[in-house]
Amino acid sequence: MVTELKGVFSTANTVVVAHYAGLTVAQMQTLRRQAKQAGTSVKVAKNRLAKIALEGTDVASIGSLMKGPTVIAYSSDPVGASKVAVDFAKANEKFVILGGAMGKTALDPNGVKALASLPSLDELRGKIVGLLKAPATKIAQVVNAPAAKVARVVQAYASKT
Repeated sequence: MVTELKGVFSTANTVVVAHYAGLTVAQMQTLRRQAKQAGTSVKVAKNRLAKIALEGTDVASIGSLMKGPTVIAYSSDPVGASKVAVDFAKANEKFVILGGAMGKTALDPNGVKALASLPSLDELRGKIVGLLKAPATKIAQVVNAPAAKVARVVQAYASKT
């Protein structure tokens, strides 16, 4: 278990820690389903084992958060785990975000919420493609505009006579 957790903490770009006391099994299944759809993973682990696994990793700063019934959300996408945790916390008041880490940077609950408000990697890629595509569309419009103007002038002249 420690080796598995150490692998998780070593490869994850973002880790979010939250309390889940009072959540039903169905609510936890919903959290796991939402996480899977977002490319994020959720794991409940013994705090003692998690603290041992954290030693020597970039996200070791979250060790102090490992108290009580904690759940760990992690992802390779810097924003994914935060988005899933914050969205789930909005719908379930018993799910309390304690904090997290992005690489070596420790995050408090407000930091996790701020990170969740950023666009995901896929959204950024879409915006970049849109920006790259926009100039080509504008060039086509500029090139076609004079021809359209000439056609309107000829049409106006033809209808006048």
